[in-house]
Amino acid sequence: MGEKLLLRALKGETLPVPPVWMMRQAGRYLPEYRATRAEAGDFLSLCYNPELAAEVTLQPIRRYGFDAAILFADILLVPQALGAELWFETGEGPRLSTITTPAEMDRLKPADAIHEHLAPVYETMRILARELPAETALIGFAGAPWTVATYMIAGRGTPDQGPAHRLMAEDRATFDALMGRITDATIEYLSAQIDAGAEVIKLFDSWAGSLKGEAFDAYALEPARKIIEALKARHPGIPVIAFPREAGERYIGFAKATGADCVALDNSVDAEWAARNVQVDGCVQGNLAPGHMITGGQDLVDETRRIVRAFANGPHIFNLGHGITPDADPANVELMLQTIREG
Repeated sequence: MGEKLLLRALKGETLPVPPVWMMRQAGRYLPEYRATRAEAGDFLSLCYNPELAAEVTLQPIRRYGFDAAILFADILLVPQALGAELWFETGEGPRLSTITTPAEMDRLKPADAIHEHLAPVYETMRILARELPAETALIGFAGAPWTVATYMIAGRGTPDQGPAHRLMAEDRATFDALMGRITDATIEYLSAQIDAGAEVIKLFDSWAGSLKGEAFDAYALEPARKIIEALKARHPGIPVIAFPREAGERYIGFAKATGADCVALDNSVDAEWAARNVQVDGCVQGNLAPGHMITGGQDLVDETRRIVRAFANGPHIFNLGHGITPDADPANVELMLQTIREG
Protein backbone atom coordinates (compact mmCIF):
# COMPACT_ATOMS: atom_id res chain seq x y z
CA MET A 1 0.00 0.00 0.00
CA GLY A 2 1.22 3.50 -0.80
CA GLU A 3 1.77 6.18 1.78
CA LYS A 4 -1.30 7.52 3.59
CA LEU A 5 -3.01 10.38 1.74
CA LEU A 6 -2.82 12.78 4.68
CA LEU A 7 0.94 12.24 5.02
CA ARG A 8 1.40 12.81 1.30
CA ALA A 9 -0.41 16.15 1.49
CA LEU A 10 1.68 17.15 4.50
CA LYS A 11 4.82 16.47 2.48
CA GLY A 12 3.61 19.00 -0.08
CA GLU A 13 1.98 16.75 -2.66
CA THR A 14 -0.99 18.09 -4.62
CA LEU A 15 -3.57 15.30 -4.76
CA PRO A 16 -6.52 14.95 -7.15
CA VAL A 17 -8.87 14.50 -4.18
CA PRO A 18 -7.85 16.12 -0.89
CA PRO A 19 -7.67 13.95 2.22
CA VAL A 20 -10.37 14.88 4.72
CA TRP A 21 -11.07 14.73 8.43
CA MET A 22 -13.02 16.98 10.80
CA MET A 23 -12.12 18.73 14.01
CA ARG A 24 -14.19 17.20 16.84
CA GLN A 25 -15.19 14.38 14.50
CA ALA A 26 -15.58 12.13 17.56
CA GLY A 27 -18.28 13.93 19.45
CA ARG A 28 -21.79 14.67 20.55
CA TYR A 29 -23.32 14.87 17.07
CA LEU A 30 -22.95 11.06 16.85
CA PRO A 31 -25.40 8.81 18.72
CA GLU A 32 -22.72 6.18 19.22
CA TYR A 33 -20.53 8.76 20.95
CA ARG A 34 -23.34 9.73 23.31
CA ALA A 35 -23.84 6.08 24.21
CA THR A 36 -20.15 5.59 25.00
CA ARG A 37 -20.01 8.85 26.96
CA ALA A 38 -22.93 7.61 29.07
CA GLU A 39 -21.07 4.35 29.68
CA ALA A 40 -17.99 6.29 30.85
CA GLY A 41 -20.04 8.36 33.28
CA ASP A 42 -18.56 11.81 32.66
CA PHE A 43 -16.27 13.58 30.21
CA LEU A 44 -13.01 13.30 32.14
CA SER A 45 -13.65 9.63 32.89
CA LEU A 46 -14.02 9.11 29.15
CA CYS A 47 -10.74 10.94 28.45
CA TYR A 48 -8.86 8.78 30.96
CA ASN A 49 -10.38 5.42 29.95
CA PRO A 50 -8.10 4.18 27.15
CA GLU A 51 -10.51 1.58 25.78
CA LEU A 52 -13.49 3.95 25.65
CA ALA A 53 -11.42 6.92 24.41
CA ALA A 54 -10.09 4.72 21.61
CA GLU A 55 -13.61 3.55 20.85
CA VAL A 56 -14.98 7.08 20.35
CA THR A 57 -11.92 7.95 18.23
CA LEU A 58 -12.67 4.97 16.00
CA GLN A 59 -16.43 5.58 15.69
CA PRO A 60 -16.28 8.30 13.00
CA ILE A 61 -13.66 6.28 11.10
CA ARG A 62 -16.02 3.30 10.95
CA ARG A 63 -18.98 5.48 9.99
CA TYR A 64 -17.33 7.78 7.43
CA GLY A 65 -13.89 6.45 6.48
CA PHE A 66 -12.07 9.72 7.18
CA ASP A 67 -8.43 9.86 6.08
CA ALA A 68 -7.28 10.59 9.63
CA ALA A 69 -8.29 9.92 13.22
CA ILE A 70 -7.44 12.39 15.96
CA LEU A 71 -6.83 11.23 19.50
CA PHE A 72 -9.84 11.77 21.77
CA ALA A 73 -8.64 13.89 24.69
CA ASP A 74 -8.90 17.51 25.86
CA ILE A 75 -6.44 20.39 25.82
CA LEU A 76 -6.95 20.92 29.56
CA LEU A 77 -5.49 17.56 30.55
CA VAL A 78 -2.05 19.21 30.47
CA PRO A 79 -2.94 21.84 33.11
CA GLN A 80 -4.40 19.06 35.23
CA ALA A 81 -1.21 17.02 34.83
CA LEU A 82 0.76 20.10 35.94
CA GLY A 83 -1.27 20.21 39.15
CA ALA A 84 -4.22 22.49 38.40
CA GLU A 85 -7.62 21.32 39.56
CA LEU A 86 -9.95 20.58 36.64
CA TRP A 87 -13.65 19.80 36.57
CA PHE A 88 -16.55 20.26 34.19
CA GLU A 89 -19.78 22.04 35.09
CA THR A 90 -22.76 20.50 33.33
CA GLY A 91 -23.90 22.77 30.53
CA GLU A 92 -21.19 25.33 31.26
CA GLY A 93 -17.89 23.70 30.34
CA PRO A 94 -14.52 23.42 32.07
CA ARG A 95 -13.44 25.01 35.33
CA LEU A 96 -9.89 25.16 36.68
CA SER A 97 -8.13 26.45 39.74
CA THR A 98 -6.43 29.68 38.66
CA ILE A 99 -2.74 30.48 38.23
CA THR A 100 -2.20 34.24 38.59
CA THR A 101 0.55 34.67 41.22
CA PRO A 102 4.14 33.53 41.73
CA ALA A 103 3.00 31.39 44.67
CA GLU A 104 0.45 29.59 42.50
CA MET A 105 3.10 29.10 39.81
CA ASP A 106 5.42 27.56 42.40
CA ARG A 107 2.82 24.91 43.20
CA LEU A 108 2.77 23.61 39.62
CA LYS A 109 4.73 20.47 38.82
CA PRO A 110 7.80 20.49 36.56
CA ALA A 111 7.09 19.93 32.88
CA ASP A 112 8.66 16.47 32.86
CA ALA A 113 6.48 15.30 35.77
CA ILE A 114 3.28 15.09 33.71
CA HIS A 115 3.70 11.62 32.24
CA GLU A 116 2.33 9.49 35.06
CA HIS A 117 -0.90 11.47 35.08
CA LEU A 118 -1.19 11.30 31.28
CA ALA A 119 -0.28 7.62 30.93
CA PRO A 120 -3.89 6.66 30.04
CA VAL A 121 -3.78 9.07 27.10
CA TYR A 122 -0.63 7.42 25.79
CA GLU A 123 -2.30 4.02 26.15
CA THR A 124 -5.24 5.29 24.08
CA MET A 125 -2.76 6.25 21.37
CA ARG A 126 -1.16 2.80 21.44
CA ILE A 127 -4.57 1.14 21.05
CA LEU A 128 -5.38 3.39 18.08
CA ALA A 129 -2.03 2.70 16.43
CA ARG A 130 -2.93 -1.01 16.50
CA GLU A 131 -6.58 -0.79 15.54
CA LEU A 132 -6.90 1.94 12.93
CA PRO A 133 -7.23 0.89 9.28
CA ALA A 134 -3.90 0.81 7.48
CA GLU A 135 -4.83 3.79 5.29
CA THR A 136 -5.88 6.06 8.17
CA ALA A 137 -3.37 8.50 9.64
CA LEU A 138 -3.23 8.99 13.41
CA ILE A 139 -3.11 12.57 14.71
CA GLY A 140 -1.97 13.57 18.18
CA PHE A 141 -2.62 17.05 19.52
CA ALA A 142 -2.30 19.60 22.25
CA GLY A 143 -3.52 23.09 22.94
CA ALA A 144 -1.00 25.80 22.16
CA PRO A 145 0.48 27.55 25.21
CA TRP A 146 -1.43 30.83 24.84
CA THR A 147 -4.80 29.11 24.57
CA VAL A 148 -4.06 26.79 27.51
CA ALA A 149 -2.79 29.74 29.55
CA THR A 150 -6.03 31.67 29.00
CA TYR A 151 -7.94 28.88 30.74
CA MET A 152 -5.39 28.47 33.52
CA ILE A 153 -5.40 32.20 34.31
CA ALA A 154 -9.16 32.75 34.13
CA GLY A 155 -10.20 29.36 35.47
CA ARG A 156 -12.62 28.99 32.58
CA GLY A 157 -13.22 30.01 28.99
CA THR A 158 -13.74 33.73 28.47
CA PRO A 159 -15.16 35.69 25.52
CA ASP A 160 -12.13 37.97 25.09
CA GLN A 161 -9.36 36.24 27.07
CA GLY A 162 -9.32 39.39 29.21
CA PRO A 163 -7.81 37.87 32.38
CA ALA A 164 -4.82 36.53 30.44
CA HIS A 165 -4.28 39.87 28.70
CA ARG A 166 -4.42 41.63 32.08
CA LEU A 167 -1.86 39.31 33.65
CA MET A 168 0.39 39.80 30.62
CA ALA A 169 0.19 43.57 31.15
CA GLU A 170 0.39 43.68 34.94
CA ASP A 171 2.76 40.82 35.86
CA ARG A 172 4.77 39.84 32.79
CA ALA A 173 7.20 37.73 34.83
CA THR A 174 4.46 35.42 36.14
CA PHE A 175 2.78 35.32 32.73
CA ASP A 176 6.04 34.41 30.99
CA ALA A 177 6.82 31.77 33.61
CA LEU A 178 3.44 30.15 33.03
CA MET A 179 3.84 30.27 29.25
CA GLY A 180 7.27 28.69 29.58
CA ARG A 181 5.98 25.89 31.80
CA ILE A 182 3.11 25.11 29.44
CA THR A 183 5.44 25.19 26.43
CA ASP A 184 7.88 22.74 28.02
CA ALA A 185 5.04 20.45 29.17
CA THR A 186 3.51 20.51 25.69
CA ILE A 187 6.78 19.37 24.17
CA GLU A 188 6.93 16.50 26.67
CA TYR A 189 3.30 15.55 26.09
CA LEU A 190 3.43 15.59 22.30
CA SER A 191 6.74 13.75 22.21
CA ALA A 192 5.20 10.98 24.31
CA GLN A 193 2.20 10.85 21.96
CA ILE A 194 4.59 10.35 19.04
CA ASP A 195 6.39 7.59 20.94
CA ALA A 196 2.99 5.93 21.45
CA GLY A 197 2.13 5.99 17.73
CA ALA A 198 1.04 9.47 16.59
CA GLU A 199 2.05 10.06 12.96
CA VAL A 200 1.03 13.73 12.82
CA ILE A 201 0.78 16.42 15.49
CA LYS A 202 -1.71 19.28 15.56
CA LEU A 203 -1.27 22.35 17.72
CA PHE A 204 -4.57 24.12 18.50
CA ASP A 205 -4.25 27.83 19.29
CA SER A 206 -7.97 28.49 19.49
CA TRP A 207 -7.58 32.01 20.91
CA ALA A 208 -4.60 33.18 18.81
CA GLY A 209 -6.80 35.78 17.15
CA SER A 210 -6.97 37.87 20.33
CA LEU A 211 -3.19 38.42 20.20
CA LYS A 212 -2.08 41.40 18.12
CA GLY A 213 1.24 42.74 16.88
CA GLU A 214 4.24 41.92 19.06
CA ALA A 215 2.05 39.87 21.42
CA PHE A 216 1.15 37.55 18.53
CA ASP A 217 4.83 37.12 17.70
CA ALA A 218 5.82 36.48 21.31
CA TYR A 219 2.94 34.29 22.47
CA ALA A 220 1.45 32.58 19.38
CA LEU A 221 4.27 32.37 16.86
CA GLU A 222 7.29 31.86 19.11
CA PRO A 223 5.86 29.08 21.33
CA ALA A 224 4.72 27.22 18.20
CA ARG A 225 8.18 27.58 16.70
CA LYS A 226 9.82 26.31 19.89
CA ILE A 227 7.49 23.31 20.18
CA ILE A 228 7.82 22.34 16.52
CA GLU A 229 11.61 22.70 16.59
CA ALA A 230 11.87 20.50 19.68
CA LEU A 231 9.54 17.83 18.31
CA LYS A 232 11.36 17.65 14.99
CA ALA A 233 14.71 17.41 16.81
CA ARG A 234 13.42 14.45 18.85
CA HIS A 235 11.36 12.89 16.04
CA PRO A 236 12.87 13.78 12.65
CA GLY A 237 10.25 13.93 9.92
CA ILE A 238 7.21 14.25 12.18
CA PRO A 239 4.71 16.55 10.41
CA VAL A 240 2.98 19.29 12.40
CA ILE A 241 -0.25 21.15 11.63
CA ALA A 242 -0.51 24.56 13.31
CA PHE A 243 -3.87 26.22 13.88
CA PRO A 244 -3.58 29.87 14.98
CA ARG A 245 -7.34 30.37 14.76
CA GLU A 246 -8.58 33.77 13.59
CA ALA A 247 -5.04 34.93 12.88
CA GLY A 248 -6.29 36.72 9.75
CA GLU A 249 -3.40 38.35 7.91
CA ARG A 250 -1.00 36.67 10.33
CA TYR A 251 -1.69 33.32 8.68
CA ILE A 252 0.64 34.63 5.98
CA GLY A 253 4.15 33.35 6.65
CA PHE A 254 3.14 31.41 9.77
CA ALA A 255 4.37 28.10 8.38
CA LYS A 256 7.78 29.48 7.43
CA ALA A 257 8.18 31.29 10.74
CA THR A 258 7.31 28.27 12.90
CA GLY A 259 8.44 25.28 10.84
CA ALA A 260 4.89 23.94 10.58
CA ASP A 261 4.21 21.59 7.69
CA CYS A 262 0.63 22.79 7.34
CA VAL A 263 -1.45 25.74 8.50
CA ALA A 264 -5.08 25.07 9.41
CA LEU A 265 -7.42 27.90 8.48
CA ASP A 266 -10.59 29.00 10.22
CA ASN A 267 -13.64 29.90 8.16
CA SER A 268 -13.30 33.67 8.66
CA VAL A 269 -10.74 33.79 5.85
CA ASP A 270 -11.64 33.34 2.20
CA ALA A 271 -10.32 30.19 0.55
CA GLU A 272 -9.24 32.01 -2.61
CA TRP A 273 -7.33 34.58 -0.53
CA ALA A 274 -5.69 31.79 1.48
CA ALA A 275 -4.68 29.96 -1.69
CA ARG A 276 -2.88 33.08 -2.94
CA ASN A 277 -1.29 34.09 0.36
CA VAL A 278 -0.89 31.03 2.60
CA GLN A 279 -0.90 27.93 0.41
CA VAL A 280 2.05 29.36 -1.53
CA ASP A 281 4.20 28.24 1.45
CA GLY A 282 2.87 24.66 1.55
CA CYS A 283 -0.05 22.60 2.76
CA VAL A 284 -3.17 24.25 4.13
CA GLN A 285 -6.09 22.67 5.97
CA GLY A 286 -9.68 23.86 5.98
CA ASN A 287 -11.96 25.65 5.92
CA LEU A 288 -15.70 24.89 5.55
CA ALA A 289 -17.90 26.77 8.05
CA PRO A 290 -19.18 24.28 10.66
CA GLY A 291 -22.70 25.70 10.30
CA HIS A 292 -23.04 23.84 7.00
CA MET A 293 -23.04 20.61 9.00
CA ILE A 294 -26.32 21.81 10.53
CA THR A 295 -28.04 23.33 7.51
CA GLY A 296 -26.80 20.99 4.76
CA GLY A 297 -28.45 21.20 1.35
CA GLN A 298 -27.15 22.76 -1.82
CA ASP A 299 -25.28 25.47 0.07
CA LEU A 300 -23.15 22.78 1.69
CA VAL A 301 -22.45 21.17 -1.68
CA ASP A 302 -21.63 24.47 -3.37
CA GLU A 303 -19.34 25.74 -0.61
CA THR A 304 -17.53 22.40 -0.36
CA ARG A 305 -16.88 22.44 -4.10
CA ARG A 306 -15.71 26.06 -3.97
CA ILE A 307 -13.15 25.30 -1.28
CA VAL A 308 -11.87 22.21 -3.09
CA ARG A 309 -11.48 24.24 -6.29
CA ALA A 310 -9.78 27.13 -4.52
CA PHE A 311 -7.07 24.88 -3.09
CA ALA A 312 -6.83 22.44 -6.02
CA ASN A 313 -3.47 23.74 -7.26
CA GLY A 314 -1.52 22.93 -4.10
CA PRO A 315 -1.40 20.61 -1.12
CA HIS A 316 -4.69 20.69 0.79
CA ILE A 317 -6.38 18.79 3.61
CA PHE A 318 -10.13 19.35 3.66
CA ASN A 319 -11.55 20.17 7.08
CA LEU A 320 -13.94 22.49 8.81
CA GLY A 321 -12.88 25.96 9.92
CA HIS A 322 -13.58 24.96 13.52
CA GLY A 323 -14.99 21.91 15.32
CA ILE A 324 -18.25 20.26 14.30
CA THR A 325 -21.00 21.21 16.73
CA PRO A 326 -23.30 18.90 18.73
CA ASP A 327 -26.36 19.98 16.72
CA ALA A 328 -24.85 18.88 13.39
CA ASP A 329 -26.67 16.30 11.30
CA PRO A 330 -24.53 13.19 10.64
CA ALA A 331 -26.16 12.95 7.19
CA ASN A 332 -24.59 16.29 6.25
CA VAL A 333 -21.14 14.90 7.00
CA GLU A 334 -21.90 12.13 4.53
CA LEU A 335 -23.01 14.70 1.96
CA MET A 336 -19.79 16.68 2.44
CA LEU A 337 -17.66 13.58 1.96
CA GLN A 338 -19.61 12.50 -1.10
CA THR A 339 -19.18 15.95 -2.63
CA ILE A 340 -15.40 15.95 -2.01
CA ARG A 341 -14.80 12.42 -3.23
CA GLU A 342 -17.12 12.43 -6.23
CA GLY A 343 -16.33 15.99 -7.36
